[in-house]
Amino acid sequence: MTAYLYVLRCRDGAYYVGTTRGNLETRVAEHNAGTYGGWTAARRPVQLVFHQGFERITDAIAAERQVKGWRREKKEALISGQCHLLPALSSRTKV
Repeated sequence: MTAYLYVLRCRDGAYYVGTTRGNLETRVAEHNAGTYGGWTAARRPVQLVFHQGFERITDAIAAERQVKGWRREKKEALISGQCHLLPALSSRTKV
């Protein structure tokens, strides 16, 4: 694999979705060190809860954009490996 989509769980319970071409352990360490500042710097420590490898960075970036737009419940289904729930979680019902 040359690129990864990853999801981090932050100290406050929020999820961060990102991509990297490099080593995942190194990237998570960079988030935990606050190397680049940004959104996760104020929510440390973070924990890697999901990752998926891609052959091309463009595919990883497309997946990142898609997952970033998901509601929390859908992200949690992905993280827990319950992908069969994703279609049902995609539909919005009126209350």
